[in-house]
Amino acid sequence: MSDETARVLTALEKTERGRLVARLIRITGDWSLAEDCVQDAIVRAWKLWPLEMPEKPAAWLAVTARNLALDRWRRAKLEGEKLRLWDAEETSPPSGDDDRLALIFTCCHPALALEGQVALTLRSVAGLTTQDVARAFLVSEATMTRRLTRAKTKIQAAGIPFAVPDDAQKYERLQGVLGVLYLLFNQGNDAGPDEHARATLAGEAIGLGRLLKELLPREGEATGVLSLMLLTNCRRPARFDGKGPVTLDRQDRTLWNRVQLKEGLDLLDEALTRGKPGPYTLQAAIAGCHARATSVEQTDFGLIAGLYSKLESLLPTPVVRLNHAVAVGFAQGPEAGLTLLDALREEPGLAAYHLLFAARADFLGRAGRWSEATESWEQALALAPGPWEREFLEGRRTYSLNQIPQFP
Repeated sequence: MSDETARVLTALEKTERGRLVARLIRITGDWSLAEDCVQDAIVRAWKLWPLEMPEKPAAWLAVTARNLALDRWRRAKLEGEKLRLWDAEETSPPSGDDDRLALIFTCCHPALALEGQVALTLRSVAGLTTQDVARAFLVSEATMTRRLTRAKTKIQAAGIPFAVPDDAQKYERLQGVLGVLYLLFNQGNDAGPDEHARATLAGEAIGLGRLLKELLPREGEATGVLSLMLLTNCRRPARFDGKGPVTLDRQDRTLWNRVQLKEGLDLLDEALTRGKPGPYTLQAAIAGCHARATSVEQTDFGLIAGLYSKLESLLPTPVVRLNHAVAVGFAQGPEAGLTLLDALREEPGLAAYHLLFAARADFLGRAGRWSEATESWEQALALAPGPWEREFLEGRRTYSLNQIPQFP
């Protein structure tokens, strides 16, 4: 196979798979049939295209997948019924964008368990193999196959429509879609032992974010979540060194991906023109403050604290309150941050959260309260959920107690 043929096929496999799967699901109502026929068409392309490249590769894949579906219907003696259905659909077929948007909303239907939403989105929309999805979430392929099967069965048994919700439901459902995308991204962005797999997963989430923005160009939060993911992911080249994760205050900002950073800031500006900013746009604005600063000392933590206050009014979660307290501590001084952090120690969602105690230890060190800082670091380490997190905290503790920069 020539390099050019391989390049074209690889690109088409990435860009067309979701369109073809969505179209076959709309027509057949059979998720497994659609995915299998598209995959078989791609396999045939890898075998046949080295001999002769079709003039219209995307159309070749579409026709081949369609014919494979018809062949399966023929063997099941359903050809006449299904062909009538297909002919009716072909008379005025929805656009490929409509199909893909319907696929996203169907995968993220609130009737499905969250794990099923995530798995289906990666498998059907992003086009990852079941093995790749399983690897990304550190489960066996058999376990992931069961998750996918349960989700597909639930869709068919519950009669969940393959459709974009009407305007009355779209905003509510869109929040679920955005939540799934951002969950995928965070799974890839979290520190962990397999950086390559996590980077791949974060990249898939960004790709899905691009697709959603393309399909819903006027939705500010669709633009906001893509901006947020890019402004976070641009730091990835500086997040790890030979000893493990590197916190934001210690990162070499010259290593940040400048292309992603600029795109993220441009998207943020666009999202802020789409009316009152939602939670993802506000988080993108916070990430934008960090992105624009040349160093942690030059960061506008006063503005960040204000943005967290606005975010808390929309998303009153313990983690948002924790991040607000940290921003206040950097803006107004460690004692101000400690006052807010100590008030959070009684919250059920934070009482045993290792990062609360790590933040508290950090500010105690900045305030010169070294014995208390040491004690809080020990509490943070004791609460760390696993060895990777403990290793990360050990690095933060060493830096905090020995090299910590002083803030107002």
